[in-house]
Amino acid sequence: MIRGSGDPRARPILESVREDRALFSLVLSYTRTAEIPGITVAGAGPDSMMYTPPADAEYIEYGHCRCMDAIPTTPDGKPTPAVLTRAALISAGLPYIAINAGGPVRPQVPHIDAGIEPGGNIREGPAMTMPQALHTLESGRQTGGKLASLCDCLIIGESIPGGTTTALATLRGLNLPGPVSSSMPDNPTSLKEDVVRAALERLGMDDPVSVASKVADPMILFVCGMLQAATESTWVVLAGGTQMLAVLAMASKLGYDHTRAALATTSYIAEDPGIDLGRRVDAISPVPVLWTDPLLERSAHVGLRAYAAGFAKEGAGAGGAMVAARARTGAGADQMQDAIDAEYSRLTSGARAPG
Repeated sequence: MIRGSGDPRARPILESVREDRALFSLVLSYTRTAEIPGITVAGAGPDSMMYTPPADAEYIEYGHCRCMDAIPTTPDGKPTPAVLTRAALISAGLPYIAINAGGPVRPQVPHIDAGIEPGGNIREGPAMTMPQALHTLESGRQTGGKLASLCDCLIIGESIPGGTTTALATLRGLNLPGPVSSSMPDNPTSLKEDVVRAALERLGMDDPVSVASKVADPMILFVCGMLQAATESTWVVLAGGTQMLAVLAMASKLGYDHTRAALATTSYIAEDPGIDLGRRVDAISPVPVLWTDPLLERSAHVGLRAYAAGFAKEGAGAGGAMVAARARTGAGADQMQDAIDAEYSRLTSGARAPG
């Protein structure tokens, strides 16, 4: 059973995925905040982090990467959550589109290029100029409106190293308390707080877009714009954890149709008492929260079992992709876990993906 599916607000969204046309989109972006030592493990090392988003997009599309020799991993070799995403999309036959919204490395896969610059290091200065912020938001609106016209449910995931820190700064900048998740079991909370404190010192009586221009990242504003435009005509699922919480917070300030939206994630985020995601979503915007347990503690692969121990937890829209796949096919959690293991077995054996 998909957790949260008993919420009456979630039923029409899940029905749209099951019965109508659904489209999964992955927004690729970058913040130079990720380059602060110790802030993230989204990549094998500092030089590879900017390749993580395009490599995620290529791997989901082709089953292998083109901009780098292997799929993105943590420094000690744990695989990208895109493994979960690809397994879910393939198992359900869900169509997929990549969107480059601030990534410095363009993915070698057919994609939408939003013409956006990477975000700055918020410890050292603003994330973007105000004209850049306004362009990012409007570009998101244009993209979201166009994609919404092609489907009955638009699922939006993200891939951006260091994004939980800029999400934390955005939430604090909008006067919303609480922590964010981390790709590491030992969340570098003190480091994130130091970065956020430096960023918030630049704020005054700012409007929401101005707050974002100083302390956010391009993904947050871009997906906010997508959400605003897409909910005018279709259902939207934000596929992610606390970074999508920052998107919801921004959208709630700028306006969107919350009756057409939901947030979907993994059990590793939704059931983490330290994050308290459901309560915080309710406090920000009245949308249902959906989640599923990948059961990765049962995996035959050490790298995947690490997810159940607190590594990665979410990313590349994995939770939303799995929720959509289970809604579309009726698959149980066991079947989804088998699909994930089979995909990772193919990958580690060196076999090429079919087609």
